[in-house]
Amino acid sequence: MPALTPRRAGLALVAAALLLGGCAETQLIAHTAKQAREAVTEDAERGRGGTYKVGNPYQIAGVWYHPKANYEYVETGIASWYGPGFHGETTANGETYDQNDLTAAHRTLPMPSIVRVTNLENGKSIKLRVNDRGPFARGRIIDVSARAAELLEFKQQGTAKVRVEIVEEESRRLAGDSLNRPDTGEAPRAVPTGAVETASLSDDTAPSRQQSDARAASAASNSAASTSGASNGARTRDDAGQPELDGEVAQQPVQDTSIFVQAGAFTQYDNANRLRAKLSPLGNAQIERARVNDRQFFRVRLGPLRDVATADKLLNRVVNQGYTRAQVVVD
Repeated sequence: MPALTPRRAGLALVAAALLLGGCAETQLIAHTAKQAREAVTEDAERGRGGTYKVGNPYQIAGVWYHPKANYEYVETGIASWYGPGFHGETTANGETYDQNDLTAAHRTLPMPSIVRVTNLENGKSIKLRVNDRGPFARGRIIDVSARAAELLEFKQQGTAKVRVEIVEEESRRLAGDSLNRPDTGEAPRAVPTGAVETASLSDDTAPSRQQSDARAASAASNSAASTSGASNGARTRDDAGQPELDGEVAQQPVQDTSIFVQAGAFTQYDNANRLRAKLSPLGNAQIERARVNDRQFFRVRLGPLRDVATADKLLNRVVNQGYTRAQVVVD
């Protein structure tokens, strides 16, 4: 989500300090916010309207995120939206945020790239253009623009159960256009490459997040590995002639889904069972088997839970017990 401008920097740093509470984290935000402001100023001086970025791994409040051009990305979880408070500010890749554009913020996908976001509660589905970093609030996997939230019909309630999947062909084309070179079919590589931190089935589940003011940290980190090129908002045509997103809302079949708090995923059943026993006092803790890339995993989950608010409260309790990589998942 939007990097900090000089006008917002003071308030954002105060908010970040109150939110994080710890001295080390506060110093981190202050340092990275300064870097972000410098990067934004540099882009403005060069007349950039946004750059193609994958980015270096970056850290917020002790949690590492690993951006990567992952064209197999699919994730289910909770979406939120952002709008008036950031309208007109600068996004993590140097564009100007417009709450009426069909855009989104994601923690690790390339900027720009195209994702299809489906509201699992009503089947509404739309393509959005990722041009920002975030969200860093716990239990959220994507922040969509105010207009996107309207079209997906969850703006009033604030959050929704969603599936997010990258649109490979259009994302590769955006990458090629943004880099001002012929599309070779191969995505630009992140520097350095690393595992994408999502709701994947690994021994470490998705990282914890802080609130939106921490986005300055990711913007500063990404600037170190950026490559300049032309890219504009989702409702315009960029200099390379990339067509705008048309805002067409598709209707997908609606299937029953449930919300869980996933505390961990293990390759050894005994490890999963020990964690299940420790978490049982908090609720219905269970072990779910899953196979990913021919590997067997054992996921420790609490639930199902009746709504997002309940999941958020339980997630905080699990994190407060020391399981800082716990996350909210939808299945």
